[in-house]
Amino acid sequence: MKTKKLTMAQALIAFLDNQYIEVDGQQKKFVKGVMGIFGHGNVVGLGQALEQYKDQVTFYQGKNEQEIAHAAIAFAKQKDRQEIFACTASIGPGSLNMVTAAGTATVNRIPVLLLPSDSFACRQPDPVLQQIEQPMDYNITANDAFKPVSRYWDRISRPEQLMTALINAFRVLTDPADTGAVTICLPQDVQGEAYDYPEDFLAKRVWHIDRRPIANQTAQRAVELIKNKKKPILICGGGARYSHAEKELVAFAEKFNIPIAETQAGKGIIPFDHPLNLGAGGVCGTYSANIIAKESDLIIAVGTRLNDFVTSSKTAFKKHDVDILSINVAPLDAYKMNGIALVGDAKLVLGKLTELLDKSGYVSGYGDEIKKAKDKWAEVMQDLGEIELDEGLSQTRVLIELNKLLKDDDIIISASGSLPSDLERVWQTKVRGTYHLEYGFSCMGYEVPGALGVKIAEPQKEVYAFVGDGGFLMSHAELYTSIQEGKKINVLLFDNYGHQCIHNLQRSQGIDTFGTVFREREGTTGGLTGQYAPIDYTSIAKGYGAKVYKVHTLEDLKTAIEQSKKDEVSTLIEIKVLPGTMTDGYESFWRVGTAQVAEDPRVIKAAKSMNDSVKEAKPY
Repeated sequence: MKTKKLTMAQALIAFLDNQYIEVDGQQKKFVKGVMGIFGHGNVVGLGQALEQYKDQVTFYQGKNEQEIAHAAIAFAKQKDRQEIFACTASIGPGSLNMVTAAGTATVNRIPVLLLPSDSFACRQPDPVLQQIEQPMDYNITANDAFKPVSRYWDRISRPEQLMTALINAFRVLTDPADTGAVTICLPQDVQGEAYDYPEDFLAKRVWHIDRRPIANQTAQRAVELIKNKKKPILICGGGARYSHAEKELVAFAEKFNIPIAETQAGKGIIPFDHPLNLGAGGVCGTYSANIIAKESDLIIAVGTRLNDFVTSSKTAFKKHDVDILSINVAPLDAYKMNGIALVGDAKLVLGKLTELLDKSGYVSGYGDEIKKAKDKWAEVMQDLGEIELDEGLSQTRVLIELNKLLKDDDIIISASGSLPSDLERVWQTKVRGTYHLEYGFSCMGYEVPGALGVKIAEPQKEVYAFVGDGGFLMSHAELYTSIQEGKKINVLLFDNYGHQCIHNLQRSQGIDTFGTVFREREGTTGGLTGQYAPIDYTSIAKGYGAKVYKVHTLEDLKTAIEQSKKDEVSTLIEIKVLPGTMTDGYESFWRVGTAQVAEDPRVIKAAKSMNDSVKEAKPY
């Protein structure tokens, strides 16, 4: 057996550079590069290896460890999980900063390879700088915190362990059902230790992502169920997107006259103006989707996790005889809500069901209900698009105007606050891949670094991050990285003086404003009850080297967008919007943990209302 003497870190990078995937007969390189921040835990080990292979593996120098991991996640999501980045960080706080991003990746089933540095395997210099010691178990390090938020976790205590660790890592990274964050912990000393690695381990390796069919008898049982239902509804989730099943989904819907509701991850693969597309369903849903869902007797869920926002905390489907037929490559999701599971690839399953159901002559029992529901929502959209407020700009109106000002193939990205619910309702997509929402974790701070990841994935497109002032304050360092790398992104910063969606939630549950609005502390009250805390967000971005604009009117907005399109560097457009000017719930319900006992009678009233609604929800 031929071998090559390399350090563990060198072998790791050489291995990453030779990983390929094959999907539907097309082969491509899987690992795009590495993002990272160096410290004493990785600079002379993995850092040396990256320098040695710099002509083969691209390295992006991040500014915050959580942010670079979010950029990597956004890149993989935009690439439909067919290309990824690895991320490296130093020991202790540097690595722990990636834990939140690991959760974001795993919840959303997005592959990302995390390489946190670890303490010395030999223990000779313990405790080293930034090492956490556990007196009850010396094998535990800070990196054990990644275990609950990773789909696969390993620690390389000897250089030869790298081989089995990486095979398992890529098994998970290329798994359409069980992918997510993969964490490989790298002790500082082992990174630099040499080993004679087999050359075939380092050679080109192709991972075949084969589509998973369902058995004929399983498909036939599903067809018999559908045939006995009059008013089914399809839910288009992220699994439909990653399977590239949109043609099969539309063909199924059209052939059998079945309306479609979208999730955040599934939105945008079907044009908004398709006559069967009802738009978003659930807590962030449209009137049309939610009203049809209430009367449906069969929910055909395609590639969705069926979380509480999609199902309105299990209250969206009202009929007593409603069944859930769940098409999903992941068994965990397929069996949710007591679903009838069709475990398989969405594209193949929909094609099989169409073939079998067509032979029966089945057509749904819908009359003009679908058109009436869509017409009703069109009236709502008309009203939202005509909002005029003397005090300032409505957030919803600004979004509708932006939808007109941006090009059809521009990419928008968002993640947290009230913007995702507004966008899912009112944003009208025409081109696939232009709507990028992280809403599995709804992680504040994803927006700006996510925009960088999307821009790396689609360098020819204009990318717009929709972020609130709270999300921007939490995370915006990669705006500078975008300038450093010459990757232009556009940050649309909606300044409404705080966490207004949570402020609205407070008020809906009988609680006065507390800790959600950005006000100065008052000496007379001792509370955060003073004037709005002044901040000029454009000054922050200008200091990084971005072009900046301020928007107070719709005319300002038009001017800023048109000018920013001509700019060659990243831009920030600060948009002043009035608090509380987002969209409503539209026939939806969301369960939150309202206090059952309180001094304020409004809270007690809200708790009673919450309990009454929960009684109508499905128990599991």
